[in-house]
Amino acid sequence: MFMKDITVQNQIGLHARPATFFIQKANEYKSTIWISREERKANAKSLLGVLSLGIVKDTVVTIIAEGVDEQEAVEGLVALIDSKFTENV
Repeated sequence: MFMKDITVQNQIGLHARPATFFIQKANEYKSTIWISREERKANAKSLLGVLSLGIVKDTVVTIIAEGVDEQEAVEGLVALIDSKFTENV
């Protein structure tokens, strides 16, 4: 298992379009991937799951992966969040 914390910095958090990009990226990996906020955890490959966490700007989330490409998956998703989903602020 590999995990990493990151603060979501884009203006609208992980809603609608950014959540879709996040899920598409998560689905590129074979590992089981979770996104966690406080005490709640959701499947990172599920739009409904990700949206149900209500992730807004400045929320700290943990990306957790387990499987053959777990480190690559976590690093890829952290990089996507870090890029603010290429949002121009």
